[in-house]
Amino acid sequence: MNQKLKFGLIGCGSISNAYSQAFEKTEKAELIAVCDIDVDAANQLAEKHGAAAYGSLLHMLDDATIDAVIICTPPSLHAEHVVACAEQGLHIICEKPVSTNVETAMNMIAVAQQQNVVFTMASKFRFVDDVIAAKKLLEAGIIGELVLFENAFTGKIDMTGRWNSNPEISGGGVLIDNGTHSLDIIRYFLGQLVRIKAVECQRIQDLIVDDTVRVFVENDSGIVGNIDLSWSINKGLPTFISLFGTEGTLHVGWQESKYKRDDQSDWTVFGNGYNKTLAFTNQIENFVESIRGNTELVVKSEDAIASVEAVEAAYQSMRSSNWQMVGQKSKTPA
Repeated sequence: MNQKLKFGLIGCGSISNAYSQAFEKTEKAELIAVCDIDVDAANQLAEKHGAAAYGSLLHMLDDATIDAVIICTPPSLHAEHVVACAEQGLHIICEKPVSTNVETAMNMIAVAQQQNVVFTMASKFRFVDDVIAAKKLLEAGIIGELVLFENAFTGKIDMTGRWNSNPEISGGGVLIDNGTHSLDIIRYFLGQLVRIKAVECQRIQDLIVDDTVRVFVENDSGIVGNIDLSWSINKGLPTFISLFGTEGTLHVGWQESKYKRDDQSDWTVFGNGYNKTLAFTNQIENFVESIRGNTELVVKSEDAIASVEAVEAAYQSMRSSNWQMVGQKSKTPA
């Protein structure tokens, strides 16, 4: 049996709790080192796993014997941390968004490739069983040809004083924060996005960044998607993905997922909803098995770059009030 891969975790903020729970579930990996400038936070997380705690990344890299890292620091620090870890030959899971701009994202990934380390962007919804099942059902033609994709990540969260709402650290507001997940999911179902339009709604919180945004996208087949993002309203929907086809409808929900063909009177339930711990566990295990050469990464480097391109184009659209070509900053369709 393969030995567990040894992980270090960089950044012990709230997202580290989800990884902590995932490490408790998997038999493929173990968390043996954590670091954070907040030493108390590092000590608390380390204690749960019998891991070593460090107050700096350099100290952890010098002292800990690890195979891979999970980078959970704010986006403004990702490039520095990715390069430092890649140069040590460590495989890398980098939390989303990988970067606040395309050029930096490409440079980070280039360094990882030069050092021959496995690199992936954390994108938990790709590892939700119901999301995977929904794509298979769509590809099987259960609701006919896809016409419209909808996604909503909305909830009331006080973002005052949080790094996510500081553009120098985060790169923007809800559009880059929650929207990175949304745009990766929509690419998972629709493939390459051709153009995008983002509209900022009324700003409710006293922030210098967007807190409520609606996004429209189109792929090369003319399939349209729309996304609702907010830190300031809660739509209260039981679903977070809805697919509308020529022959039916499919919903991926928080507690239940189901579909109904137009020629059927009843819904068919195909899943139990969103299991966060399982999604994080699946993500870690896919990463481990890709390092071992047993499988392909679910989220590849090109997916990470594409997500940054889409967010960047969305912000350009929001500023210009026009549709924006994805991956072509200088071109705007008529």
